[in-house]
Amino acid sequence: MSSQWERSSTARVVAPARPRKLAKVPFVELADGRLQGVVSSGSDAARVYVSSVAAGDFAYACSTNNNRPCGGARGGFCNHIRALLGEAVLQYGGARVARYLRVEAEEGEQGEPGPAAIEYAISLTRPPMADRTDAAPVFSRFLRHLAYLEFAPATEPLPEMTWFPANRAAA
Repeated sequence: MSSQWERSSTARVVAPARPRKLAKVPFVELADGRLQGVVSSGSDAARVYVSSVAAGDFAYACSTNNNRPCGGARGGFCNHIRALLGEAVLQYGGARVARYLRVEAEEGEQGEPGPAAIEYAISLTRPPMADRTDAAPVFSRFLRHLAYLEFAPATEPLPEMTWFPANRAAA
């Protein structure tokens, strides 16, 4: 028998493992077989990077939102990917991130792997650079999430969500 949330048209929201600041890494997700997200530039407030690490083979990519390559991601993780990994551990917990990426990382003081342990375990495999073409969908999803911040809090259905089957039945 399925639970109530499985029968509803809304997704369950999982609370962050620990609070995190959104200024450096405003968007992080475990999706499409990758840890991926948007990371703010340390040198230019108008620039952001789309960074990712693939599950399994750990292929990594980092480029600006207009698809220019990150200069620091040569032969290993750049600071953007390290920041993404750190925020993912805060958001989802180290055990969940390690499990999603399919990496065997040592547990730390918190009883689960930290970002440094996950990065170290990945670095032992000498991960390859990945193709940067997947940056556009990640950045687009981030912008779509930002658009929802412009809406006033309400309990009414959103017009762009009417394609959900539950909304059609109620209409």
